[in-house]
Amino acid sequence: MELFEELRALGVDIDDGLKRVMGNEKLYKRLLGSFVKMTDTNTIRPDFDTSDYTKETEKAHSIKGTAANLSITPISEAYTRILGLLRTGKPEEAREVLGEVLPIQGEIIRCIESHME
Repeated sequence: MELFEELRALGVDIDDGLKRVMGNEKLYKRLLGSFVKMTDTNTIRPDFDTSDYTKETEKAHSIKGTAANLSITPISEAYTRILGLLRTGKPEEAREVLGEVLPIQGEIIRCIESHME
């Protein structure tokens, strides 16, 4: 199966993502690769410290924004929720949402990595 088909099946809005880069598939694929690297350096662990979660808030903001720009909808929506929960002082609830999205995020990242040149 081709990368875009697999990502569509995982809930990524490929059409919108391509529209954002004026249909340039090569650029979009390169940006997907950058997303993988960015999530690697901005990993949020589900067992983060709930007494000081400043770094997690910053990381969630980065992941949310990049995922939204690429129309990686399942991730951008989940991190929007996580960010909102962290900003309103609900880190335990944010942990729950993070636990739900990490497997999906892992699938999307593995899919992208499997098609990288």
